[in-house]
Amino acid sequence: MVEIVYEFIVKEEARGHFELAYGPGGVWSKLFGRSPGFRGTTVLRDTENPRRYLTIDLWDTVAQIEQALSECKNEYSDLQATFNEWTESRTDMGTFTVMAEATVRPHGRIERRKAGAARRSSRRTPH
Repeated sequence: MVEIVYEFIVKEEARGHFELAYGPGGVWSKLFGRSPGFRGTTVLRDTENPRRYLTIDLWDTVAQIEQALSECKNEYSDLQATFNEWTESRTDMGTFTVMAEATVRPHGRIERRKAGAARRSSRRTPH
């Protein structure tokens, strides 16, 4: 998996447009949703600066990203022009690979519930 991360500073008057464009069913997902390997976009809004956003596009491979961009070059250019009108800045934070072995998940209710169910089940099973 590959994730592309951008930071946007969005003009106050354009925040609603930006969120709709990147949101579910928005123009961004419609543009790339038909592309093989596109797994979706996560949009994060800064809790201290509501005009600052991070977008994270998830793809299977870099080759699929390049293919999608070449197939929708004109639509992508038009969309970028619109985003440029809505934003004060756009920073390419980089392209990253997901390292599953480095992903940490806290033990939570699900694990405790599974452990409790296993203990209860073992008590009912005659030995």
